[in-house]
Amino acid sequence: MNQLTKNTSSIYKKKPSPQLLPLSAMILAGLTSSHVVNAQEIANGTEKQLPTVTVQAEADKPDGYRATTTRVGKILQDPHDIPQAVTTITQTLMEEQQVGSLREALRNVSGLTFNAAEGGRSGDNMNLRGFYTFGDMYLDGIRDTAQYNRETFNYEQIDVLRGAGAMLFGRGQAGGVINQVSKTPLNEEQYKLTGSIGENDYKEVTADLNKPLNENTAVRINLMQRDEGSWRSNPATGSEPEIHRKGIGISLGFNLYTNNQFWLNHYQLKTEDNPDYGMPFDTATRSITKNFSPDTFWGTDSTFDKSDTKITTLINEYRFSPDSQLRTQVRIADYERSYWARTPSATQAPNAQALVLNGVTANGGPTRTADYETVTLQSDYSTKFTAMGMKHELLTGVEYLKENSYRHSLRNLGGTTAANPPYYQPYDPSPTGTPVRFDSDSYAVYVQDTIEFIPKWKATLGMRRDEMDANFSSATSPNLYYGQNSYRSALSFHPTSQTHYYLSWSDSFSPTADLYQLTVSPLPPERSDVIELGAKWLLFDGDLALRAALYQATKKWERNGDLESTAAILTKKRRTKGFELEAAGRITNSWEIFSGLALMDARILEVAENVNPTTGIITMANPGYVGQRARNTPSYTANLWTTYKLDGYWKVGGGIEAKGERLGYNPSGAGAIPTLPGSTTFHPNTLSSYTRWDAMVAYEREKWTLRLNVRNVFDKIYYDSFYENGGFATPGTRRAAILTGEIKF
Repeated sequence: MNQLTKNTSSIYKKKPSPQLLPLSAMILAGLTSSHVVNAQEIANGTEKQLPTVTVQAEADKPDGYRATTTRVGKILQDPHDIPQAVTTITQTLMEEQQVGSLREALRNVSGLTFNAAEGGRSGDNMNLRGFYTFGDMYLDGIRDTAQYNRETFNYEQIDVLRGAGAMLFGRGQAGGVINQVSKTPLNEEQYKLTGSIGENDYKEVTADLNKPLNENTAVRINLMQRDEGSWRSNPATGSEPEIHRKGIGISLGFNLYTNNQFWLNHYQLKTEDNPDYGMPFDTATRSITKNFSPDTFWGTDSTFDKSDTKITTLINEYRFSPDSQLRTQVRIADYERSYWARTPSATQAPNAQALVLNGVTANGGPTRTADYETVTLQSDYSTKFTAMGMKHELLTGVEYLKENSYRHSLRNLGGTTAANPPYYQPYDPSPTGTPVRFDSDSYAVYVQDTIEFIPKWKATLGMRRDEMDANFSSATSPNLYYGQNSYRSALSFHPTSQTHYYLSWSDSFSPTADLYQLTVSPLPPERSDVIELGAKWLLFDGDLALRAALYQATKKWERNGDLESTAAILTKKRRTKGFELEAAGRITNSWEIFSGLALMDARILEVAENVNPTTGIITMANPGYVGQRARNTPSYTANLWTTYKLDGYWKVGGGIEAKGERLGYNPSGAGAIPTLPGSTTFHPNTLSSYTRWDAMVAYEREKWTLRLNVRNVFDKIYYDSFYENGGFATPGTRRAAILTGEIKF
């Protein structure tokens, strides 16, 4: 029996609890008396008695590498049925690879590259299909765009919806949406403890504890603590980049397996890292410098990256019938972050003071303290019906988002010379300068209908309207108001239930406010559109999913990802054309595979126009950037992970991650294009292609498992994170073995 069959086999045995109202009804009850009357009717049981409906699919753990359910399309469905490319990283895949961070998990996504932190933006920062994604991070369908480093211990799966998704999610980019799916209570007792040790002082302990409290109430608690050192160090002090993270995820479900379910989720993650800003480039060769060994680290024990993330969510799912439901979420989130990092130098060796001398002045490196708070209300209504002889799948919803953001540099508690170097403490803002503040109210309404107009053929049409009213600390442009429409359309052909061919078009937008930075005079919002031709096949009774996609993504008025830059616009127009292949699932009962290939041709079509912050004059970027390959976008990426059960207990596996050559430069500059000395040919800072090999062997029993993972088996030095402006790159892990034990009871 495949996972989708299992997920739809259970039936609710109870009618809605007469004591509980839908969450949306509770919220609206305070707004109009008519809503109060409707809610009371439901509570008093005077409404039409509801039929039994199927149990939500999230109650079951994903089986293997092929996910059969997702909400990345706003409704619970099989990824096979979505007319856009979707990649899902399952809990099983993350466990077998001994994944701890979201970054490590996303190595399984083809067409994705990592950006190194700089310019006031740090934390998880990726490019997908050549476009940045820091504005497209979501947690259970709600915006999670704060700058922090995410862990996977509380994830059921990670869904990546490729292409423009503004109609479903609001403001965003052309590359796609990354949605993290939280673990929620199950209907049976399930306890698992995991401990791992490895090289470079790697230690991790996790607990996944699920307890039904009664027939309709259950609680699930996930705990994590991870500590990790590095193969890199400061030769003057012995200091290393470090990771120290601990987190808790609690989910309480009540009135479960009825037509009126509730979940109360709380998540908290604390990090105390020592950040690694990598290695510098040599201006003579445009490659990583040879002046220092790749294991050189410029930070000290004083540098830090601390964060405290707290997210609380109340979810209600009210079913009117098996085909109609109202799903409402309310979330309060607070993201605190403070860091002091040391960028590398191509000419000055690391020292004990974590500084670089510019003449006699000491540069202590970038600092930041920030607090980002959000309140979100999101409500979706979905239903199926037949009208005029055609089947309809209707989705409509509303969303409100309140954002309040503060960021500033840290107070220098030291001096500005080598004898009295700079020194900083977390969360201690500078008393000088002007903090960057941003608060906004965003409202959205959206509707989408999927119509089966003739048998086996479906058309999807959707529209969303977003309104934003924002205030900024900027003296030159303190206010921003905008309203934007977003669209989504697709034509799908299902010759059989196992086959899906589609042609889709979607668009997205992003105002300047998405980056919390404004310009002297208003500039058009960032707009993107994506057209995609794709095919999806299910083989071996649905156990193996194959997909292929050919796409073109175009972005206009591309915004700068560097928050400190006065040039808000990177390019006026650029485009990525690409092709993707992916396979995920079980080939035989013993053999599983997860793989992807992405070919990308990303080019600048029109250079940037920027407003000078002092004079107000429009400046144009160097026209020599037209036709050049976009930053941090290789011509190819490939990934493979596969495992094979040798007998009843032993399992072996391994995989590769490969990326082509990547470029780093600033395309918005009016100065000369980057070249090698003595040449006029475009040649920016360049990272070489690489291939990393991993391996795994496991001994699995019903109640316990012992697993050995070896990362970077051939001990290759490679660079996986690239600061897009080209200043530095961060190397990936060297060969490292991790031994993991799991106990289930």
